[in-house]
Amino acid sequence: GADALSHCLEALASPVYHPMALGVALEGTRLVKDYLERAVADGSDLEARSQMMVASTLGATAFQKGLGGMHALTHAAGGLLNTQHGQTVAVVMPYVLEFNRPAVADTFAAVARYLDLRDQSLTGVVDWVLELRERVGIPHSLSALGVSDDDVPTLARMSVADPSAGTNPIPLVAEDVSDLLRTCIAGKM
Repeated sequence: GADALSHCLEALASPVYHPMALGVALEGTRLVKDYLERAVADGSDLEARSQMMVASTLGATAFQKGLGGMHALTHAAGGLLNTQHGQTVAVVMPYVLEFNRPAVADTFAAVARYLDLRDQSLTGVVDWVLELRERVGIPHSLSALGVSDDDVPTLARMSVADPSAGTNPIPLVAEDVSDLLRTCIAGKM
């Protein structure tokens, strides 16, 4: 579920032009909002599971537009430390959204309106992601997944070299990614 959401959010953030992928990503995000908690709470809820399957398919379709920092960091952590992909991408998600704020604030204000969030801004989307993570039992920090500050230099190099880094809306450079990883490890927004 979290990986489906990350595919949608990163497609929305990607600077690559593909208007159909934007619409697909918006609807995938809405389906996650409406059904992920239900699917996690009751695995026998076939409607929720079916709608999450649709959300996953929409996310996989939308990310032809590109991925970004969420996946660059997650691929590095998974490759080096064997962290679970969906859980890792969920942990880094709000931190990467904040990192990308200067480039995506307007886009995510539109996402917040589509999702009918109280705060119709990027902050509203980040707050929703934080609340969703808590409600479905996702840790708040990479340290909870066994990532430490000692891993930062290697993870930063791997993240910057990851193919997903190329479509992050703000260029990923090692120094900035090192700071972002330390934020994710500490769990400080």
